[in-house]
Amino acid sequence: MAYIKINREKCKGCMLCISVCPKKQIKRDEALNKRGINPVIFLDSGCNGCTLCAVVCPDMAIEVYK
Repeated sequence: MAYIKINREKCKGCMLCISVCPKKQIKRDEALNKRGINPVIFLDSGCNGCTLCAVVCPDMAIEVYK
């Protein structure tokens, strides 16, 4: 099963990855990062490794592993 890693400190909270995830495995984190922004988190189940989240991320804060 595939999974993603999200760099919390690079994420600016644009939420673009949430809108493109076909499995709805990314959501907004309630905890703030060091810049005072709510980054996104991976829900850790059901990822198919499509890489759409990584492609759409303007900050290159997401890595996909298959």
